Amino acid sequence: MEKPQFKDEDRVVKVAMGIVMAAGDARNKAGKALDCVETFDFEEAKEYLEKAKMDILKAHNAQTEMIQAEISGEESIPPSLLFNHAQDTLMTIMTEVNLAEKMIVLFEKFYNKIEEKTVHK
Repeated sequence: MEKPQFKDEDRVVKVAMGIVMAAGDARNKAGKALDCVETFDFEEAKEYLEKAKMDILKAHNAQTEMIQAEISGEESIPPSLLFNHAQDTLMTIMTEVNLAEKMIVLFEKFYNKIEEKTVHK
């Protein structure tokens, strides 16, 4: 038995573009977080990182909603290069945000260690 095609193919495009946009916003915020590290402003860096994670969550939820609709048998997502691109973009930027988070933690530890040694001289 064939699954019903996605009711609104425009919706696939809209969701895919929403994923790309939210992921791109996350990338920009992760970049700003790393820019803050240059000036040793770790608190602001962490704030940007949290905002980036919220953008990732927004994109991930949109993707998950589409996938669950297909898995449940409600709808079938037609093959879409744009949706595939959106998923690829999301995964790539999730990795960038995770790496930025680890880098910020590492740089803050180094900074604190250097500060500690400077104070105790």
